[in-house]
Formats: sequence, structure tokens, C-alpha cells
Amino acid sequence: MVEETDLKHWRDAGHVARRTLEGIKDEIIDGKHWNDVIDSAERFIRRHGGQAAFPVTISVNEMAAHYTTNTLLEPPQGHEGEMVFQKGDLVKLDVGVHIKGAIADNALTVEVGSGGNHTDQIRAAEEARDAAIELMHPGTPWHEIGAAAEQVSKDAGYEPIRNLCGHELERWNLHAGTSIPSYACGANNLDKNPQFKGSVETGGIYAIEPFNTTGSTGMVENVAPSGSSNILRVTGNVKIRKALSKGKLKPLGATMARYIEERYNTLPFAERWAYPLLEKPFPEEDEVSLRKKWDQLVNKLASIRFLETYTALRDSDGGDVGQFEHTVLITDGGPEVLTVA
Repeated sequence: MVEETDLKHWRDAGHVARRTLEGIKDEIIDGKHWNDVIDSAERFIRRHGGQAAFPVTISVNEMAAHYTTNTLLEPPQGHEGEMVFQKGDLVKLDVGVHIKGAIADNALTVEVGSGGNHTDQIRAAEEARDAAIELMHPGTPWHEIGAAAEQVSKDAGYEPIRNLCGHELERWNLHAGTSIPSYACGANNLDKNPQFKGSVETGGIYAIEPFNTTGSTGMVENVAPSGSSNILRVTGNVKIRKALSKGKLKPLGATMARYIEERYNTLPFAERWAYPLLEKPFPEEDEVSLRKKWDQLVNKLASIRFLETYTALRDSDGGDVGQFEHTVLITDGGPEVLTVA
């Protein structure tokens, strides 16, 4: 639930997030590197008074979510060739913005070159999002929201992705509490899907993001190896001072952990954002040595559960995936879309 006095931060974050999507989408063109678009979007956010609530992600064709570039510009496993857009690619651009921890999350899908190969799928993904939002009045059961999104996908000939959900937003918490279905989980099946029990609440802020696919099963899978997204997050469950006193961290590891926590709080961050922090304590080290130290640091901080890593996701059948997303505030009168320009 959000307090009335905080709403300006949430609305401002929504405006910046939407302006970023609209300002950057035309840069997704044939021959352009994925990283150039990601970097441009993150700079756009900062120029317009926001901070990235998570690394800007690019997901192409069968890739569904949670991929951002790293400092080595290594493509996700299974991607052949350079990370360069090609005519006909189906591209999801996902942008999150925070202002003092108040978060807005939005996404869109475009076809590189606008050749018309994915027009119906793109329209269906956008309409599924809008159908779900239209029903988001206080008291509406979550299973009805999911059924509305699925109906649009099915009517257009696509499968809804069943193991990706929308999510509640709280200050400094991107995935808080409630999960929001994008398929017909069914009023009679909630014992099997307890995460979808309950209903829309007044004052709640939710990211609504139905995914659809040309695949047959409507499921996504992890892309190997673990951490393939190049995205990490401070869990907030481990106190650095306590870990240091118990010998779980050495002084340098504790210092690096503090740097990371001070910069990103508990919001997701990119490897490419944090990796350069090592250059300060090790100015004379070469790239190979720095890379080894980074990997050791991440492994150590993950082992004590100070950090968690995210894995990139793709359609399990290799189908093309579409997605649209808005962040909405629930008022007594219904949904207010925050991610508007």
C-alpha cells in the first residue's frame, strides 16, 4: 500500500519510465548492437531525473526476460553471432525506474524493420495487458485478471506464458508480495495455485505484464549457466558487520559488499555497473586478474546469501515471445496507469 504523500515519487518514476521506452524504441534497428540500446536507455533515465530500478533488459525472439549485457559483451547461451539486431527480430525492451525507491516498471515489444511478421502477436500482447488492467478494480479476484489476459492471447492464436507473472511493487522492492497471473488459473484450482489467491487491493501498486508465445506449452526455462542474466541483487537478509565478525567475510569483501549495498539497496543491478568498483582497490591488476577477483567476490557473497543472481529466461519450445507491461495504482475508482508519458 502506498501513502498519498508518496504518490508524487511513484508518478514521476512512471513518467520517466514511459518516456524512456518511447524515446528509445526507435533505436532498435537492423544492425545496431543490443548494448548500445541498453546503454542509451540507462543514460536517458538518468538525464530525465530517475535511476534505473533494474538493468535495462533486451530479450530477442525466444528470449523472454531477464537478460542484460555484461562487461565482456558475451551473448546468452544459444545465441549465434553478434548481439546485433536483425530485420524481423521480435524484441522486448523492459525498463524500470525508481525515484527514492518508488518504482515504475514497463515494457514493450517491437519488430525490427516493421516488416509485419509479428504484427498480430505484438497487438495481442498489448491487448492482453490492457484487458487485465481494465478489470483491476478493488475486490476483483486475481484469477479473473489472469483469465482476461489469457482470453486475448488465445483468441489471437497464441499461448499465454504460465510461469511468468506480474508482481506487486513496494518502495525498494521490485517483486513484493502478490503475484499476478496472466493465464486462466481458475477459481477451482487455487489450492494448486495458492500464490494467486486473493484480490485486487485499494492502494496497491502492481506491474501487469502478460507474455505470449508461438510455442505450444506456454512455459519458459532457465538459460544456462546460473546467473546468465548478468543481473544480481542484495537480498537484505545478511548484515555485513555480522558476517565480518563471524569470519564469513574478509575486510576487503566486506568493503565491496558495503559499496554495492550503498549504491543499489535491494534493487537488482548489473554486473557491468558493479564490476568497475574493483578497479579502485586494485588499480594495477590486469583484466584477467580483476575478472578472477570479481568471480570470487560474487561467489562468496552469494554463498553467504548476501547476493542472489538472476538467470535469463527463454521459451521452452523455442517460440517467439511477446510482452507489454504497465505499472498501475489501484484507487477506489479503479486502476490508474502510472507509466504514462
